[in-house]
Amino acid sequence: MTTQINSNYLEKYAEDYAAIVCGQFFSTKQYMTGQDIVQLTNSTQVNFFIIKRLFELWQEELAKLKSSPYFDYRDITVHEALTEFMNVLSRRIKIEKEQLQPLLSTAVQQAVQLATDPVTFYQNEISKAPVGQINEFLKENKKYYKWHDQVVSFLIDKAGFGHDKSAYLRAVAANYQVIKESLESVNLLLATFGDVKPFDLDAYLVQESIDPPAAPTSGLSKEEESKSSFFDQVEIETSDIKHVEPGRMKIEEPEAIRPVQATYTNGTVGTLDPYNLRAKFETLSYKGMKGIMGELAESLAINQRFMFTKVLFDGNADLLKHALKSIDKCNSFDEAIGLVNSRYASELRWESDAEPVQEFLLLVYRKFEV
Repeated sequence: MTTQINSNYLEKYAEDYAAIVCGQFFSTKQYMTGQDIVQLTNSTQVNFFIIKRLFELWQEELAKLKSSPYFDYRDITVHEALTEFMNVLSRRIKIEKEQLQPLLSTAVQQAVQLATDPVTFYQNEISKAPVGQINEFLKENKKYYKWHDQVVSFLIDKAGFGHDKSAYLRAVAANYQVIKESLESVNLLLATFGDVKPFDLDAYLVQESIDPPAAPTSGLSKEEESKSSFFDQVEIETSDIKHVEPGRMKIEEPEAIRPVQATYTNGTVGTLDPYNLRAKFETLSYKGMKGIMGELAESLAINQRFMFTKVLFDGNADLLKHALKSIDKCNSFDEAIGLVNSRYASELRWESDAEPVQEFLLLVYRKFEV
């Protein structure tokens, strides 16, 4: 079996995703600002890839100005004035739907490529760096890499690679082999798209049967062959990003959710049973505690948010927010537990009787049953 990339599926998916998001945002607004882009979708990586492209366009505009043979851009006064002008310009991002939609579509495609094949993605990024400036290029762009950044961030400020680009490409491939087991699950990363339009990984990565090769090659060899402005301040911790307001995005109704077998860290196999959970939580004394009103994300205490992020969601605050918003869209406790079973419990290997799991499920119970 070999895996083939269905580029047609990805292109169509990205276009549909961009159309949905832009249709919702621009139904009430004419322009989008830089801060709007940072908060645009639940997929932080998609948002930052749009910002990254704007940064590249900003640099291209600066290069055009400096290319004029009639003015001395090396003069210190001119340099300072130009820098101030470009910084002011970067804080005046103002994009209409026709310009934003293709940028968003491209960002979605890049995010999927990064999630599924980080080696090729980062090797391609390194290939864009000016000769002899790979470290500077990576340092300048690191703020825009939100997924699998460990694959490439170790190269920054590392000596020994010199200016040989091929050495950097080999180092990325080799480092991936060492850390790949610790990287976040592809399914969990792509789940952040689900509130807009679910991504079908099986439709994108198609398994095909082929005749066995006469001389198998190693995976590493194949990978080796692959190839203060607004932008200074845009490096925001994912946990600090405020996501879109509930009314801004139209969420597609999910298909019927069917509980799946979940493997927990204690080795037991099973599903979270909404009937047993309901029976257990009904016996607890709530001491006057009222049911949760509004959104789950607004009901978490700071210590709960920290604990759930660290223990249940693999340190990914973005994924926790996505999970809470998805649960908020459910119509019943049973449906919510089904969603938790199918998307999170198995993938993140939750231990069903662990205190953080029970505390999280109790919050879900209180939302729907109390």
